[in-house]
Amino acid sequence: MSPNTLLWLVAGCLMLQPLSTDLYLASLPHLAGYFAVTPAAVQQTLSLFVIGFGTAQLVSGPLSDRYGRRPVVLGGLGVYGVASIACAAASSLDLLIAARFVQAIGCCTAAVVARAIVRDVHAPAEGAKVIAKASTLLSLAPIFGPIAGGYLQVAFGWRAAFVVHALLCILLALASLRWLVETNARRNPDAMRPSHLLQVYGGIARSPAFWAYTLPGALSYASIFVFISGSSFVLIKVLGVPTELYGYCFAFGVSGYLAGTLVCRRLLARIGLERALGVGTTVALVAGLLFAALVAAGAHHWTIVVLCLFLTMSAHGINFPCAQAGAVAPFPAQAGAAAGLLGFVTMAAALLAGTWVGASHDGTLVPLATISATVSVCLFVAARLSAGRRAIAA
Repeated sequence: MSPNTLLWLVAGCLMLQPLSTDLYLASLPHLAGYFAVTPAAVQQTLSLFVIGFGTAQLVSGPLSDRYGRRPVVLGGLGVYGVASIACAAASSLDLLIAARFVQAIGCCTAAVVARAIVRDVHAPAEGAKVIAKASTLLSLAPIFGPIAGGYLQVAFGWRAAFVVHALLCILLALASLRWLVETNARRNPDAMRPSHLLQVYGGIARSPAFWAYTLPGALSYASIFVFISGSSFVLIKVLGVPTELYGYCFAFGVSGYLAGTLVCRRLLARIGLERALGVGTTVALVAGLLFAALVAAGAHHWTIVVLCLFLTMSAHGINFPCAQAGAVAPFPAQAGAAAGLLGFVTMAAALLAGTWVGASHDGTLVPLATISATVSVCLFVAARLSAGRRAIAA
C-alpha cells in the first residue's frame, strides 16, 4: 500500500464509529415518540452500542494478532453491514437495540485493527502523526453526519440513517478488498488461547505507560460523549432548535475536532507528544468549567452548548491521537491486544458518561453542564498525575 492508500483506508475504518452515532443523533428524540418510550430508553441504542464496541475490542484485537489484519477487517465490515440492515428493518426498540449491539461489534473490529495497522508500519511518533491525519479526515463524518441525519430524519424517518450505514460499509469493504494488504508480519498462533489472552492483557494492564496514555484518552472521549448522548435532547427538546437545523449546530461544534487534529499535528512537530497532550487537556478543562459557569449564571441558549461543544471537541482532537499512539507504542508484538484494551477502557468511560447523562436529564441544561465540567476536571487531573509515567515511557 502507498502511504496515501493506507491513510484513507485507516480513516475509513475509524470513520465508521462517529457515523454510527452521529448520523442518527437527530432521530433520538423522534425515536422516543415513535416507540412511545422515555428518553432514557432510547439512550440504550447508544449505550448498547458502546457496550458492544467496548467488549468486542478485547477479542478483535487478538484476532488480528492471530489471523492477520486483512481478514479480520473484512469480517468486521461484513458483520457491520448485515447489522445495519437489521437496524433499518427493526420493528421494535428492543430489536433495534440488539441490532445496534451487533453493529458495534463489526464497527469496533474495523477501528481496532486500523489502529494496529498503523502500529505495524510506523514508529510511535510517526504513528501519532498518521492517526492525527486520519482523524482530520474522519472529522468530516461528525461534521456532515448530523446535518445529513437531520435531513434524512425529516424526509424519510429514522430508518434512513441505518440504510446509509449499510451502503457506506459496502463501499469501504470493496475498497479494502481491492487495496488493503496484510501488515501483520508477526502472527501469533497462541494469540486467541484463553491463558495467553489473560497473560497478554495482564501484562498490558500492569504497564504504567499504558495507563498514562489510556486514562486521559478514555476521559477525553467521555467528555465528547457527554454531548453526543445529550445534545440532541437539549437542543431540540429544551432549547427548541428545529430537527433539520440541529445537525448544523452539532456540525459546527464538531468542526472543533477538525481544528484540534490540525493543531495536534503542528504541536507534535514542535513540542512533542507529552506537551501536546498537556495543551489538549487544559483546553478540555476550560471548556467544561466554562459550560458550567455560563449555565449557572443563567445563560440558557443554544449558542452556549455549541461553543462548549466546539472547545471540547477541539481538545479531543489534540488528546486522542496522542493517547492512541502512546498507549499502543510499548507493545509492538501485541499491538492488536493493546489497541483493544485501550478501546475497551475508552468505551467503558463513554458508557458511564452516557448513562449519567440519560439518567439525569430533567429538561434543563444543568445536568449536561455539570457532567461536562466533572469529566473535564477528571481528565485534567488524570493527565497531570500520570505525566511522570509518560516521561519515563518516552
